[in-house]
Amino acid sequence: MNKSNIFKKIFVFLLSFSFSFQALAIELDEATRTVALDSSGNGVILSTEQVKRGKRLFNASCGSCHTGGITKTNPNVGLDSEALSLATPNRNSINSLVDYMKNPTTYDGLESIAEVHPSIASADIFPKMRSLTEEDLFAIAGHILVQPQIISEKWGGGKIYY
Repeated sequence: MNKSNIFKKIFVFLLSFSFSFQALAIELDEATRTVALDSSGNGVILSTEQVKRGKRLFNASCGSCHTGGITKTNPNVGLDSEALSLATPNRNSINSLVDYMKNPTTYDGLESIAEVHPSIASADIFPKMRSLTEEDLFAIAGHILVQPQIISEKWGGGKIYY
């Protein structure tokens, strides 16, 4: 066997392994894809497409400040389940996160932070937010809520894990 054939076989093996790994990475069961829709306890099962889309949109629109679920500008407030549930109003559901992405407020809910946090309300100064649709916001919120179920305490864990 010549070197060319060996390299071809290795390439085909690595390529097939890569595609297999990617397929496994996005095949989440319904329990993992089930998140809170609202504060009344209603849930929603996200489609695998919504999960993939949410991840892509989050990374493009939010990832520069919230890599791994942290908040670079305030490491005390992450996107982990506990931090979201302790905010006022709580932000541990799709609807509450979508509301936050439209009109962000301080953690205690008393003041608008739309001028310093990207949002639909401040899309004129944060261009990444201009093209996001309601479906996009839903997918991003879904991504934020699914991550603790996938990577556990690493999501929002900050320097301990990243």
